[in-house]
Amino acid sequence: MSVSQSVYRFACVRAANQLLLQMDSSLLCVLLASAVLLCSTAPVDKHGESDTHCPLMVKILDAVKGVPAGSVALSVSRRVNGMTWAQVASGVTDLTGEVHNLISEQDFQSGVYRVEFDTKAYWKSQGTTPFHETAEVVFEAHAEGHRHYTLALLLSPFSYTTTAVVMNAHE
Repeated sequence: MSVSQSVYRFACVRAANQLLLQMDSSLLCVLLASAVLLCSTAPVDKHGESDTHCPLMVKILDAVKGVPAGSVALSVSRRVNGMTWAQVASGVTDLTGEVHNLISEQDFQSGVYRVEFDTKAYWKSQGTTPFHETAEVVFEAHAEGHRHYTLALLLSPFSYTTTAVVMNAHE
């Protein structure tokens, strides 16, 4: 093979590789555009009309694994007589780490509530010994009118973080 044939062959291989790269980039762009389009047209999941039937919802994420924390038991209590707590609801997170319909609109009255999560049992089921026994969120409901609450818990064996999304009743 002569030098000119080698140069020609190299140029052809290089041109073919660039063409393949361009095709891959074009194909990737088409796939990304399709994914964006499909995501933007996907229906919004309202969790069974959560704005009218689910005044209190809980979501838990296992921060170690980056997955929803399923099978976490929790209880909801309302403060009565200033200092004591009366349990008004309980539940267990599903595979998505969520609990819906913990309490009905009618029973979710104004007042101070405590949601207690059995984090020790969850971590034990994962083969981990946690620092904390439970995680608690105490909040005042309906202080500024009727609201719906989504409590989110980011959970690890030695810490937890909570946040709340508070919305008007029919947003």
